[in-house]
Amino acid sequence: MNIIRTRATELTTIPAVAYKQKLASGGAGVKLMRIDREETAVATIDKRTGEPVHYGIVDESLFPYEAFEEAVDLLEGLPYSARGKLKINVTDAPDAVDIDADGTPEKISMVDSDEYLAIIERYCDENNKLNYQLMNKDFIQFAAKSKVVSTKIDSRASVEEIMVFVVKSRAAMIAGKKESLPDDLAKALIETLDEIDPRSAFKELAVYIRRMQGKNKK
Repeated sequence: MNIIRTRATELTTIPAVAYKQKLASGGAGVKLMRIDREETAVATIDKRTGEPVHYGIVDESLFPYEAFEEAVDLLEGLPYSARGKLKINVTDAPDAVDIDADGTPEKISMVDSDEYLAIIERYCDENNKLNYQLMNKDFIQFAAKSKVVSTKIDSRASVEEIMVFVVKSRAAMIAGKKESLPDDLAKALIETLDEIDPRSAFKELAVYIRRMQGKNKK
């Protein structure tokens, strides 16, 4: 089974590597793996604050909270990809354990979709981090020119409904597809992009849509 995660990054606070992993039940977690011994530790990422929260029992003498904070900072903006389990060769160190293997039904993953891969390729910077400003600017420009968006605003469509239309339409263009994703997969694509960074991936786009709705009410 492929584990959806970012590339591993070495920490400076402790001798360890860290990566961010998509949880089967939704959301993201950060896994730390010591490189001088076989211990590992996990934290989930609070969607509201972006702060790490210990997941299960964590030995803070081996994994201080500062190490999780460093990991979150270093991994910010790194996109997911379908990767195998990571193994650290301390001696005969075991394979990394899936941190969400608790039988929870897995949510829709868009990491292998043409739309997700096209967005990552188009908007990642020289450090392989997703450039949210560039992405939002492009999607806002599309929304500003779209007659369908204007019609939806006139008909008092919700922000989510308009955003889903913009994202699935623009994503189809970027991926070179004639047909756009159905709404449920478009929502899953937005959720997957949101998990790269605690911020909403399309925060600026949402602000633009609300501003257009406000002008329409006057």
